[in-house]
Amino acid sequence: MFTLADNHEIGKELRATVVDALKDVMANDPKVVALDADLGGASKWTDIAENTPDRFINVGIAEANMVGVAAGLSLTGYTPFIHTFGPFATRRVLDQIYLSGAYGENTLNIFGSDPGFAAGHNGGTHTTWEDIALLRSIPEVVICDAADEIQMDWIIKEFAKLKGVHYVRGNRKGVKNVYAPGSAFEIGKGNLLCEGQDYLIVAAGQLVSEALEVAEKLEAEGNSMDVIDMFTIKPLDKELLLERFIGKKAVITIENHSITGGLGSAVAEVLADNGLAIPLTRIGVNERFGQVGTPDFLQTAFGLTTEKILEQLKSR
Repeated sequence: MFTLADNHEIGKELRATVVDALKDVMANDPKVVALDADLGGASKWTDIAENTPDRFINVGIAEANMVGVAAGLSLTGYTPFIHTFGPFATRRVLDQIYLSGAYGENTLNIFGSDPGFAAGHNGGTHTTWEDIALLRSIPEVVICDAADEIQMDWIIKEFAKLKGVHYVRGNRKGVKNVYAPGSAFEIGKGNLLCEGQDYLIVAAGQLVSEALEVAEKLEAEGNSMDVIDMFTIKPLDKELLLERFIGKKAVITIENHSITGGLGSAVAEVLADNGLAIPLTRIGVNERFGQVGTPDFLQTAFGLTTEKILEQLKSR
């Protein structure tokens, strides 16, 4: 269903990918609507406003109200997509997502942009290391972390077909290519990107490209590596994990998120629930808040570059 890209160059900005995907689905479905919380310039959703002004609402800096309005639109038969920065799309509006969205059995398609180190100069107030952890606690919510533009395009178009609460996180800017054009995926199914016998790396989102680089460098040192892109963190592909755990010396998770409650925790739960005594190393953020800096600086400062990940693995 998918093919890996020939190179890992920086691709199209993910915010532009989201806009173009939404334009496509809105052209084919008059019930799809878009809402933004006064970030149209940052998200480029102003393009949607110009393209379909009757189906775009800027609610202003009122994120909780945006979720309520979206839930109301869902009640009347519309399919709403909403956007704001990751912490405001999850932490700030958690009760509204829980009650008006999931508990109310309404449809909310949420794009939380600039997770983790992607927040850059916006600093700690705009940084979310906990969005996945928060939403994992809500029944039936689908959570995705887009690896690149190809996957993001597919996720947005797939969400438009579904009922319920769905969340996708991703950098607004361009990220490294992982998949070739035309690739397709399946919600709740991880993607086995390469196969090996010794170790298993499970990654998601922007750090999938780093996971592939880490595997390449470890394989050059004589290690044999599996790499899984677990782009759907909920529902988690437990079957694939259990299959690839067999015979592994250790499991490594890599995420642009806290190690508490995110991908690493989800994988740890599968190991524990099945009584598997395989060593697990969770690479992510541990007991830290966000800070100000360029995304490249922050990725290094929080230990999430290929080089920093390798340092952590070799020190254990």
